[in-house]
Amino acid sequence: MKDTGLQFIVRPIGVIHSPFRTKEETPIQGRFRPDAVGSIEIYEEYGEGLKDIEGFSHIFLIYPFDRAGQVELVRPVLLDDKPHGIFACRYPARPNCLGLTIVELIGRKGSTLEVAGIDVLDGTPLVDIKPYVARFDCFPHAKEGWFKGKEDRPKPQGRE
Repeated sequence: MKDTGLQFIVRPIGVIHSPFRTKEETPIQGRFRPDAVGSIEIYEEYGEGLKDIEGFSHIFLIYPFDRAGQVELVRPVLLDDKPHGIFACRYPARPNCLGLTIVELIGRKGSTLEVAGIDVLDGTPLVDIKPYVARFDCFPHAKEGWFKGKEDRPKPQGRE
């Protein structure tokens, strides 16, 4: 299918606050920093949409990688020095620069959510929230592709 030129307008619904000011200090996955606490500030006009969110232990955050580097379709990645296709990895410099993370929902005060396990740069715009529902979102027998057997490691120098 060819590029049709179709474009989407996505507006932020809030902003993500985290302790991470630089890409270098931001963990590659929240699982590596479950103690990293942040907050999600939902803009007033969207606050009503948080009704009943307290019943969930985890939520998905969808956001733009607004400070990602140059897009390369094949590149070395965080857990492997061998190049992989951008759609076979979680590298932030992507064609549409969309990020997805799961965080633990600690609590809610009005239109602000407190979360743990955050792995997002401070001040990142938030474009959507979805509840994590284990019976829909967990696939214990899912294959891990090239990730299988890769050991966790610190973020390599010069990689996002």
